[in-house]
Amino acid sequence: MTTETFPITRTDEEWRRLLTDEQYRVMRGHGTEAPGSCALLHEKRRGVFHCAGCHAPLFASNDKFESGTGWPSFNEPEPGAVETSVDRSHFMVRTEAHCAHCGSHLGHVFDDGPPPTGQRYCINGVALVFRPLD
Repeated sequence: MTTETFPITRTDEEWRRLLTDEQYRVMRGHGTEAPGSCALLHEKRRGVFHCAGCHAPLFASNDKFESGTGWPSFNEPEPGAVETSVDRSHFMVRTEAHCAHCGSHLGHVFDDGPPPTGQRYCINGVALVFRPLD
């Protein structure tokens, strides 16, 4: 987790009460859910994907695409919703994506996405809550 201060802050005890064990492991402990394990991977309705920790809107459904990786993937986040940092874990260098509002770990960003951005925000489904617009 970054040492940055975020607009929404909670104690570790508050995070543990708010999140499921799996959400806490992923979002606060920088874990990864098993590929293909989240129902949001197959979500195709029109709507918005929100942070499961603070409910801030993160990704619009029209930016979601099928990457074949086993995790929900997006071209880009909503403006100002997601920040990135360098992740040097697991003997590699990656770009971590975290919620700009509460700092929760969401997943990683890769430069192998489709046009127009060429980016793939590979996001753990347990870090998201989907709210349909229909």
